[in-house]
Formats: sequence, structure tokens, C-alpha cells
Amino acid sequence: MKRRRLLLGSLAAAAPLRLAHAQAAWPSKPVRFIVPFAPGGGTDGVSRLICDQLSRTFGQSFVVDNKGGAGGNIGTVELARAAPDGYTLGLISVASHTLNPMLYTKLPYDPDKDIVAISRLALLVNLLGVTQTLPVDSVAELIALCRKEPGKYSFASSGPGSSLHLSGELFKALAGVDIIHVPYKGAGAAYGDVISGTVHMMFANMPSMLPQVRGGKLKGLGVTSAERSRAAPEIPAIGETLPGYVATSWYGLGAPTGTPEPIVARLEAAVADALANPEIQRRWRDDLGLDMPPPGRAGFAAFVAADRKAWEPAVKASGVKLD
Repeated sequence: MKRRRLLLGSLAAAAPLRLAHAQAAWPSKPVRFIVPFAPGGGTDGVSRLICDQLSRTFGQSFVVDNKGGAGGNIGTVELARAAPDGYTLGLISVASHTLNPMLYTKLPYDPDKDIVAISRLALLVNLLGVTQTLPVDSVAELIALCRKEPGKYSFASSGPGSSLHLSGELFKALAGVDIIHVPYKGAGAAYGDVISGTVHMMFANMPSMLPQVRGGKLKGLGVTSAERSRAAPEIPAIGETLPGYVATSWYGLGAPTGTPEPIVARLEAAVADALANPEIQRRWRDDLGLDMPPPGRAGFAAFVAADRKAWEPAVKASGVKLD
């Protein structure tokens, strides 16, 4: 009996050591990074750059897995329900943590309980781009055109209830215009129709829209931040024409709740190092039009609470409820 107690005691003592060793060895295989949106939008580009940085830091592949649909819910649910072992991470955003909790009566995950918010990755604005054939060169001219012929013009979005859709609905409400919403399965899918003029305009995340504007494929009329973007100061803020218009977005890194603290801490530190990299800062600012947020978990909950409050007017103006 005494020998049995000693054996059981030895096994119990060894268990924490085995767990600590497993965590120290992480990652020993590729890590899946869920992006809950279709390829081709701003979420995709940022995720691939961050995964590249994490792959370099940890010496293992961080593989982007696009799981779009239902306003980001399909991929976010998969993230929330994944094994909390550090081998499934994902992009969280204004959609998963700010908008969807207000838009869905029965959300299939709890953003505050089911997902560990490890760090913000980027703060960004949306950019209003219009087809080159539309005879306007400013927000004021666009409003005048849409008021003259209500219901004639249309705007694309990455789907109902997305920040791109709600940016348009807030614009409609404040400008007093009737513009038809045309939803697509992701922003990438919409660009061809906006560029060709099948749809007349789109509010899109700066990382995907700014290259279209700078490449001459679309005209950039205004950004959705309160002030002009440092990445494109030549483009006015929509609020300069429509006082009170603000609609900003963000991206972050999340993991399933229960992911071991040592792994979360290592990821938090790795993201902070990545965001401090001068080349990443240059890419964020100059190429993608992103602002750099404070990294890490500190202040994340308060940030999300404030973001939900800021987006309430747009959600109410849209009248959208998704289930």
C-alpha cells in the first residue's frame, strides 16, 4: 500500500512537469490561423503578414485558413470551439467582437467568454471608392447626385451587417440619400463589379481599397475616420462634409479560451515584437493605410466596450437584425 501511494505521488508530481514541457515545446507542428472572411480583403493581407512574422519567430508555419460566411460568424465559431492547445488561432475584429453581438439576437459564440483576445493588430478606417465613370469628384458631389436621382445608384459591401455595409448605411442616414445596398461574399468578390461600374461605389477597408485608388481603378472620395488618414492625407474625411460621420475598424489576434497561459504570453510578446518591427510599421502605414495600436491584452476589454458604444448609431441607422 505504501509503495502504491509513493507511485501515485510520483505520477502526480510528474504530470505538471509533462504539461510544462509540452507547453515549452510549443509549437512543435504547424499552427492554423483562421481568418473568418473570404480571401482578397484587408483581413487576408494583414493575417498573412502577421503569420509570416510569427512563423519566423517560432520556427513553425502559421497557416492562414479562410473560413468566410455569415458576417464572420462561421470562422469565429470554429475558432471559439477549437481545442485550446495553441494550434488554432484566429483573426478577431470589429465584426466578431463589436458588430455581431449587436446584430444577432442569438450569437453562436460569446466573444467575451469563448475567445482570449491576445492583442490588437491594426486600427483602420474604411475608404469610400467610386467607379471612374461616376461623374463626381467629392463627397458633396456624390450626395448631390444621389439626391437628384434617388434609388438609381448602388453600393457594394462584403455582406449584410459588416463594417463596410454599416459604413454605407450610416452615410445614407446622415446624407439623406437612397442608395441600394448590394451584398457580396467578401470585399474581394465585389471589386470587379465596382471597377466595371456594375455597382457604383463601395466602402472598403483601407488595405484593400487604397491600392485600387492609387492604381487609378477607382476614385477615392473620403475616409470614414474623424480625421484624415496619415496613410492618404490627400483624401478628405467624410466627416468634413457630413459632421459626426465616423466608422472605424480594427483587427486582432484571438485564441480559444483555455489556451495555456504560457502560450498566450509567448504569442502576446511575439506580436508586440512584430508590431515594433520598422518594416512592419512601414507596411502598415505606407502600403496598407493602417494605424498601429498598443499591443497586448492590457486595455483590450475597455477598448471593445468603447468600440461597441461608438458603432451603436450606425447599427441603429441600418435597422439591420441578423439571425
